[in-house]
Amino acid sequence: MRSSSVKKMQMSLIAAVVASLVACGGGGAATPVAAVGGTPTPTPTPTPTPTPTPTPTPTPTPSNVISANPGNYLTLLAALKPGDTLLLAPGNYGVDSNGNDTGSPPGLPLFGINGTATAPITITGPESGPRPVLLGRSTHNTVRIDGSSYVVVRNIDINNRGLGAPGVASQGVSHHITLENLYIHGVGDSQQTVGIAANSAPTWNWTIRNNQIIGAGTGMYLGNSDGNAPFVAGLIEHNLIRDTIGYSMQIKHQTVWSSVPAGMPTGTTTTVVRHNVFSKLSSFVSADGARPNLLVGDQPPSGPGSGNGFEIYGNFFWQNPTEALFQGEGNIAFHHNLMVNASGPAVVIQRHYGSVRNVRIFANTIVARDNGISVTGGQSGTTQRVAGNAVFAANPVSISGADAAQIDNVTGSQAAAATYLNNPGAALGQLDLYPRVGQLQAPALNTSGLSAYADWNRDFNGTGDSWTTRGAYAGTGTNPGWQPQLAIKP
Repeated sequence: MRSSSVKKMQMSLIAAVVASLVACGGGGAATPVAAVGGTPTPTPTPTPTPTPTPTPTPTPTPSNVISANPGNYLTLLAALKPGDTLLLAPGNYGVDSNGNDTGSPPGLPLFGINGTATAPITITGPESGPRPVLLGRSTHNTVRIDGSSYVVVRNIDINNRGLGAPGVASQGVSHHITLENLYIHGVGDSQQTVGIAANSAPTWNWTIRNNQIIGAGTGMYLGNSDGNAPFVAGLIEHNLIRDTIGYSMQIKHQTVWSSVPAGMPTGTTTTVVRHNVFSKLSSFVSADGARPNLLVGDQPPSGPGSGNGFEIYGNFFWQNPTEALFQGEGNIAFHHNLMVNASGPAVVIQRHYGSVRNVRIFANTIVARDNGISVTGGQSGTTQRVAGNAVFAANPVSISGADAAQIDNVTGSQAAAATYLNNPGAALGQLDLYPRVGQLQAPALNTSGLSAYADWNRDFNGTGDSWTTRGAYAGTGTNPGWQPQLAIKP
């Protein structure tokens, strides 16, 4: 799982970029930068695109709900059929009444468990009240998945007890897996221990939703370090990942797919990362080195999957004492995120193991000590655009490349954020990144080409964006929506 540390920008390049920004006003008062080729024509206020609604897990009928307890659940699990729901009773699983490990395999072995698109198999705890607790061991991944599909795992606590195994791990090809409302902890004995891992084989159409991963070595590790276990067409939403040693989440780069399992999509797909909270406020640097909160790697350089990409929006990134909040390469749309890093940079787009391709960074609100948005290394024939952001940092926006441009951003120093935002320097609970009355207002942004992205015209709160306010919010004054905090975003 090891990967090289994020490469630092050369000091000479930083100095040159800073000098260039100061000359054009990018490092001082708010100054919009003209589009390449001329001033963009403002577009009419768009009609908000409806937020895609995830397909709900079918509510089981009484005839296919199977009640289970720590003594019989493994036997019942192996016999599940499409449409079945295994309802786990509250209690500790994997130990006897004296708290000693049982002789049976621990956790959930999901081997060859296959539902269908219309009749998934669900393994769940109660919807409310006490939960089943899967207790981990050093000998097994607690929830282990291989050769399974259309399976939902939800409403369960996973406690690995600091014994060195992942909370959830794909051990072979799997697809259409939903992990929902899990509480994963006890996975922080080293950076190499992962809350949710999918790094052993190709996986696709995973949904990871409404989970809490607390104090892990790495929160989520999707794909493998050699690029040969692609994670494809995922949906990662409304999770809280905090206090990890390494990455809150990493989606690994991909090499050319040497083989394609049956059913794996070969056309263009998108992995969506939205409405999550990524915090490394209480993290420390391990012997493996510093890591960003979120890192995404490139797609295959050619062949199936080479046109895939990421859409990353509506997330709250909070603090990283040693690294950037976000690092990425490949095809990326990054919009309507809130980012605060009092100790370092916010957004770094640069080559890691692959290439920087078509990148759109728009409508984000960023407060950072060092670089706000840095973009370098764009591949020939691709474009990178940084537009409509509100960025307050020592070096707000620095870009380079044959076809890279910044357009109509509002920029200033980290201290200047207080002029434009309600309470940007406060601790959580008082933090308020909503614009002050009348601030960050500008002519409507030219949004040509942005409508291809999901929720492109909805702000951080989900409100329709008229594009006359720079940053992640569509209004000014009092924030009518969710106040950023270390909790699952509604």
